[in-house]
Amino acid sequence: MRADRMLSILLLLQNEGKKTAKELAERLEVSERTILRDMEALSMSGVPVYSERGSGGGWLLADGYRTSLTGIKAEEFLSLIVSAHPGLLTDLGIKKHFDATYQKLLASSPASIKNNIELIQKKFHIDGAGWHQAKESYPYLSTVQEAVWANLKLCIHYKRDQETVVRTVCPLGLVAKRSVWYFVADCDGALRTYRVSRIAYAEVLQESFPYPQEFHLANYWEASTAEFKQRLPRFPAKLKVSEQLLGRLEQENYITVLEKAPGENGWLEATIQFATLEHACEMILGFGSLAQVLSPEELRIKVLAEIHAMLAGYENHPPLSSGT
Repeated sequence: MRADRMLSILLLLQNEGKKTAKELAERLEVSERTILRDMEALSMSGVPVYSERGSGGGWLLADGYRTSLTGIKAEEFLSLIVSAHPGLLTDLGIKKHFDATYQKLLASSPASIKNNIELIQKKFHIDGAGWHQAKESYPYLSTVQEAVWANLKLCIHYKRDQETVVRTVCPLGLVAKRSVWYFVADCDGALRTYRVSRIAYAEVLQESFPYPQEFHLANYWEASTAEFKQRLPRFPAKLKVSEQLLGRLEQENYITVLEKAPGENGWLEATIQFATLEHACEMILGFGSLAQVLSPEELRIKVLAEIHAMLAGYENHPPLSSGT
């Protein structure tokens, strides 16, 4: 609707400053001609919008003009950002509605809250992509958070393998991946990712550091996650599976369905990528009669051997007494 679009234009100019007609058209998915008509309508309705011509020009609002919404607190804004994962909003078809609400709330907020929100967006990232759920404790999460917000160096005692190492780091941002917390830090000139639950002790040092202007937390996290996945071991196997099972496989963590094709009698043939031979065997045994191994031979042999071992253990089990 035109009224919604004009309100979006107003909020974008108020929250983000000068915009060209092309930028507004791209954000709102309309033509530049439509934007120009909307600008004329806004001006005629009394909104103090004007254009600057030439290189670096664009549309602006007169200084001091604001919408009338008031009252939101920084903590309330943070709760919205933390709870609203873009992927889930997109799945539900309400991402645009959230974006519009966000702009309205931001427009209603004083400069102090806007600065806090910009800081949160810079130093906090939510990754909702699936990997296993984990129940972990975070006794030093608030300490890490304090150092991240204040741009202060952090001394940590970090559990790594069988030892605990002491590091002084410059924390750049927090990342929440499902129920697991991480923080990214500069350690001796190199970027490192630390799992907060592995911190045995942490202390904020009263020593600030310059935040790297070129660093982007979300971009760094996505790139490092992709690199991590590339280093994971891979074990492809071809299976004969039921259609019901294939749907489950496509939702499983640490499993990738590489190919699928119709088989015989309603079954499907699928190439599944597991982590290792042992991982593939364990998963397939859990599928029961819904899956059969076609290749490789070593996996088929291992699965059959495990089945025979289980059957032998069952047959050799002493009979239960009547009192059991």
